[in-house]
Amino acid sequence: MSCLVLTAPGGLARAQTVTPDLFSPNRQSQVVDPNSPLRRTTADVLDPLNGLRLPDPDRDRERERRSSRSSSTSTTTRGGQLPATGLSTAATGAATSGYDSLNRKRLKPKYYPGQVKPKPSPGPGSPVPTTPPLSASGQLRLSIPPSETASKPPLPPAMAGTVVGQPPRKRLKIDDDPFGAIGDYAGSFLIKTAVEVMGGYDTNPGRLNSPQGKGFYVIAPEFLAVSDWERHAVVADLRGSFTGYGSGLTPNADGTPLSAPLDVDRPNFTGHIDGRIDVTRDTRLLGQARLFVSTDNPGSPNVQAGLARYPVYSTVGGTFGIDQNFNRLQVSAGATIDRTDYQWSKLTDGTSSSNDDRNFTQYGGVGRVSYELNPAVKPFVEVQGDSRVHDLFLDRNGYARDSSGGYAKAGTSFEFSRLLFGEISIGYGMRNYVDTRLNRLEGLLTTASLTWTVTPLTTAKFFSDTQLGETTLPGSSGVLSRTYTVEVDHDFRRWLTAIGKFTYGTLEYKGGENRDDTIYSVSADLIYKMTRSLWIKGTLRRDWLDSNIAGNSSASTVVMLGVRVQN
Repeated sequence: MSCLVLTAPGGLARAQTVTPDLFSPNRQSQVVDPNSPLRRTTADVLDPLNGLRLPDPDRDRERERRSSRSSSTSTTTRGGQLPATGLSTAATGAATSGYDSLNRKRLKPKYYPGQVKPKPSPGPGSPVPTTPPLSASGQLRLSIPPSETASKPPLPPAMAGTVVGQPPRKRLKIDDDPFGAIGDYAGSFLIKTAVEVMGGYDTNPGRLNSPQGKGFYVIAPEFLAVSDWERHAVVADLRGSFTGYGSGLTPNADGTPLSAPLDVDRPNFTGHIDGRIDVTRDTRLLGQARLFVSTDNPGSPNVQAGLARYPVYSTVGGTFGIDQNFNRLQVSAGATIDRTDYQWSKLTDGTSSSNDDRNFTQYGGVGRVSYELNPAVKPFVEVQGDSRVHDLFLDRNGYARDSSGGYAKAGTSFEFSRLLFGEISIGYGMRNYVDTRLNRLEGLLTTASLTWTVTPLTTAKFFSDTQLGETTLPGSSGVLSRTYTVEVDHDFRRWLTAIGKFTYGTLEYKGGENRDDTIYSVSADLIYKMTRSLWIKGTLRRDWLDSNIAGNSSASTVVMLGVRVQN
């Protein structure tokens, strides 16, 4: 029994160890002693909802105990030796942002050419720039569509390219002109058609010194056909218009004839068909057939007084040539022929007068040599010569207007990443007449056609041209006309476009009265593209004609509104 009594306390001691928590007044569910085998682990401390650590008194007590131990150890270390902190090196585990004591170089993300890059923060306190959105394949997207947040129907995985094992879908090309005409195919030709119907009011349709306003309408059809061949090419571009007024102008009360016709209706047509035959890779045969139909411009001195309506004239012609490449050197040459015919003039008294003295045939040739310095710059030299032969040797005023002339100019065509492209040249032109009483018509030639894409929404254009034209003024050899046009197009939206245009021109009549006219024109257009097939257009234009001859200056304001239907 004595042995049994001695062994009992030892067995009880091994079965239950006396620990301080046995005498703790706190409940075990509230505070867990660090010596308890049931204390909470790291996984238990993490909040399952947001991943944050919950307050843990046991963890805090252990941290205080370790900090006191490390402070006592640091007093016994030798000078110059850092105490052990448990980390191998400084900045271990540093993230991609924040302070790095090692001053290591941050890795920057790589972007493809043309890819959207995040904008840097402008300064302290500014929000962190957002990362460009990712595509379905995890790559950075090149652009963000404007309707990113719009409600869209879900796409099947096969169309979205998210099916496992499916090759990535090729990205569709962005439509440069989402509201442009699509056209139809007829055989191997792409055909685009359009017609514009507009109505408006012109405060001075006859460009008179004493204006008379009239309402008018415009019908303008268009036709474009382009071949889709691997070799050779044919392009037909035909555009016409007819401007009609509901009534004629009112004659002068004193019976004197107006400087403009009573009927100011005007047709206009410009069309050409271009062809190219690719004989070899470096040799091409070129051809063009053209037709131009119009009348004299209102306010021109070539308009006879007392006309009942404008006489219509037509110019039909063609060019036939060859284009040869010698590596980077390109040589082009062609022969031209044009025929101009005028209708008889119908007068207000019912009679008619002939315009046969204004009819002529022009024969000529043109040559051009260009050299490609690089794919963006191509300088050239161009020379042209022609001879004009009139149906009647003497005109209505007794002058022989047969002549010969031409021009020579040098310039360059250029294209810089489609942001700035065009052609610009400068030269000199002259024309000599058979009649010695007519002075030589000559002057500086400036020709330009430039397009500058200022922003993806704004485009600026500049056009310049110089022509040596015919005239019927007595003693005047011809007219040297120069025009300069600046145009700015801006897209407020893809479906809303505004166009501003300014034109400045000079008309110099050599000899005779030495008449000089200056023209100004300012216009603003607004186009609302409802669909690809239907546009609404509005135009406001102001024109001035300033002449050094008294009584020939004029001004007018034109307002138009209409629709364009295209396919």
